[in-house]
Amino acid sequence: MAYELGAHVDSVDPLGEAAAIGADIVQFFLGDPQSWKKPGTLYPGGAAALKTAAEEAGVGIFIHSPYIINVASTNNRIRIPSRKILQQTLDEAAAVGARGVVVHGGHVTANDDPEKGVENWRKCIDGLKIEVPLLIENTAGGNKAMARYEESIARLWDALSGSPNIDQVGFCLDTCHAHAAGLELAGIADRIKAITGRIDLIHCNDSRDAADSGRDRHANLGQGFADGEAIVELVKTAGAPVMLETPGGVDERLADLAWLRDRL
Repeated sequence: MAYELGAHVDSVDPLGEAAAIGADIVQFFLGDPQSWKKPGTLYPGGAAALKTAAEEAGVGIFIHSPYIINVASTNNRIRIPSRKILQQTLDEAAAVGARGVVVHGGHVTANDDPEKGVENWRKCIDGLKIEVPLLIENTAGGNKAMARYEESIARLWDALSGSPNIDQVGFCLDTCHAHAAGLELAGIADRIKAITGRIDLIHCNDSRDAADSGRDRHANLGQGFADGEAIVELVKTAGAPVMLETPGGVDERLADLAWLRDRL
């Protein structure tokens, strides 16, 4: 089968980087991922120009939402602005013609009941206007994370499944995060699909740390501690677009893509 392969790239010239590595798809931020500032398209000419150029180039776009978003939080000063900036990200992603917006699952604090985080997620999904699929990503660490363990992902999906917006909610599976979370990579694509019904995007990354470290530190493919054979099998089984978030520039991305293509 033909696989869609790409990488997380520069926000200003995503199509230039796509061309340099021969990518079918790209992922990037709309502005500063650590800022509460309203997201915006940095490409010259703005969202409309990028949408047209991407269509002409035949490159699919995915947007990664800011890291600071945590719609699960019980803290109003985090949860409310998180919902606001997530909606703004979805709106801008629709304007650039994106195929999906990736958002981390978030967490509650050590003293909170995880069910509160799940409830907050449901309220968030119910209240969003979702014109572009929202892809919830599994995370590497945190015992009170919403999407670290398979059982927590299942609990979250049970809560979201009744939302009128559930058809626009998908899943992004990160291989480094799964490894760091202590999940068994072998067979994980089927296990996740049994929970969510879908995998919409794979973040294909090796890990600089041992399994169950809880640490989110990506490595180039075949150079870390994650099971390379299991990663390849995951890609084959998931049948979803594959996005690299590995370290380095064009040369490293080309090497990672070659590593993956050779095994697919």
